[in-house]
Amino acid sequence: MKANSQWFVYNKKADFFGLAKKFNVDPVIIRVMRNREVIEEEDIRRYLTGDSSDFYNPHLLKDVEILTDILIEKFNENKTIRIIGDYDIDGVMSSYILRVGLGKFSNNVSVRIPDRKKDGYGLNMNMIDAAYEDGVDTIITCDNGIAAIDEIAHAKELGMTVLVTDHHEIPCKIVDDKKITLRSQADAIVNPHQEECEYPNKKLCGAAVAWKVICVLYEKMGIPSEEADELIEMAAFATVGDVMDLVGENRIIVKEGLKRIRNTKNIGMKALLAACNIEMDQVNAFHFGFVLGPCINASGRLETAIRALELFLEKNPLKAKTIAEELVTLNEERKELTVEGTKEAIEIANSKEYENDTVLVLYLPNIPESIVGIIAGRVRESQYKPVFVLTKGEECAKGSGRSIEEYSMFDEMCKCRELFIKFGGHPMAAGLSMEETKINEFRKKINEISPLVNEKLTEKVHIDFYMPVDYVTMDLVRQLNVLAPFGKANEKPIFVDKNLKIRRMIVMGKNKNVLKLFLISEKGAEVTAIYFGDINEFEEYLIDKYGEEEVNNAFLGKNNKILISMVYYPTINAYNNNESLQFQMQYFH
Repeated sequence: MKANSQWFVYNKKADFFGLAKKFNVDPVIIRVMRNREVIEEEDIRRYLTGDSSDFYNPHLLKDVEILTDILIEKFNENKTIRIIGDYDIDGVMSSYILRVGLGKFSNNVSVRIPDRKKDGYGLNMNMIDAAYEDGVDTIITCDNGIAAIDEIAHAKELGMTVLVTDHHEIPCKIVDDKKITLRSQADAIVNPHQEECEYPNKKLCGAAVAWKVICVLYEKMGIPSEEADELIEMAAFATVGDVMDLVGENRIIVKEGLKRIRNTKNIGMKALLAACNIEMDQVNAFHFGFVLGPCINASGRLETAIRALELFLEKNPLKAKTIAEELVTLNEERKELTVEGTKEAIEIANSKEYENDTVLVLYLPNIPESIVGIIAGRVRESQYKPVFVLTKGEECAKGSGRSIEEYSMFDEMCKCRELFIKFGGHPMAAGLSMEETKINEFRKKINEISPLVNEKLTEKVHIDFYMPVDYVTMDLVRQLNVLAPFGKANEKPIFVDKNLKIRRMIVMGKNKNVLKLFLISEKGAEVTAIYFGDINEFEEYLIDKYGEEEVNNAFLGKNNKILISMVYYPTINAYNNNESLQFQMQYFH
């Protein structure tokens, strides 16, 4: 929401009016879809009306036949099976999906989720040894395992069967500037990122991969597909919560999941919705990502994620209510810790010592390990640079990274792999552990090899197109809802209008953090806009450009010379049973 951002307006071509007529939508809808590379008519149909019949065949996943055949063999032999997940929302949801799915065929299925402090991320030696001591025959991972080369080798030495379901990047090493992928000794690996995998959607979350496995298993075991479909809501929840691209099949998973969650049978989900004051029929992707999801993540950050898993497995409504309220309280604690940690991190990032770093490596030894990823994300938003935030763990430094679109974090970390004890992730995010003494060396090397230059480090705002506010109607705003669910790679569309006069400005809200603007368009239409960004920054920008007197006049509703360009998203404001158009200002010039 800054004035110094760079604006880029898409200018892609298509037969907007012809396609709009064919699909019975406003041309604006077709233009937005074209900007998201939805071009072919079949893709447009799937985008507008796609449903579960458009899901890809799960049998296309590499090793899914081997993995499910092994599971069936283990069921028949009554072997003990242990699911090992992860402590974030994707790990919890994928653990739930496997627990419910495998539990239909065996009473010898248990789940373990790593303790963030004691165990760290994913499959580890402690958990393997514990499984062996418990007499576990087969380990199946979810949302982790692809990078556990040494750990799986250890499990195989102990005679265990190891099955991996994961969605993270395949681990690699760089030899003579060539990327060489690594593979563990697991008995079967289901991960769409594998080179030989023919599954079209490479961007499934871990829970969606687990769900696809269960779909194949149910089919082989003669269970109706409708029972597998009941698990879509959890795969949808994780898809948004793990910030996967909401395009293609992922978007349909979320659409279908939202339909089901509005009539959910899961007692724990009902309890969490109630604890967060969300009506079941009103749930949307925003709630997944910013209200419900953080409550699940908070359990793994501040206590143990097993508690979140227990919520969704719980059959007693009163017990579920208690757990849900605990998770909401934990999330409030997490928010407070995050605010304090973010303030400290931004102060360091703004110091002179870091001004020439294009990649920020920040060491905050006293903050909880559990919130370093959130803080890295907040600093990334503030600085628009890739950010690693590390803290002091029990045995070594641990951290998380959050990236920008120009920088593939995982690929760059592969070039520094000798400095890490453990690492993994995606182009946009990563986790790592390393010796505390190597942090400065890491900071130095990651900046030396950085492909970024300063001119790349200005936030880029991609605008769908120029659309005068006069064109916007209530019907168009309602039609824009067909583009939902919104999220990564399918963001809410934004538009730009220019030469808007400010008739009046009012600062509103309990904390005086909302700005209401009464604007006049070039054609003389009067519209209302709302701004939730930094009001002081906006005011300073106007004073620098037009002078303090003109800004004061605008606040007083007097004539003034101020003209602004506004990047906006149109909404409908409902108040006292009256509806009116309202424009949410996102950026300004």
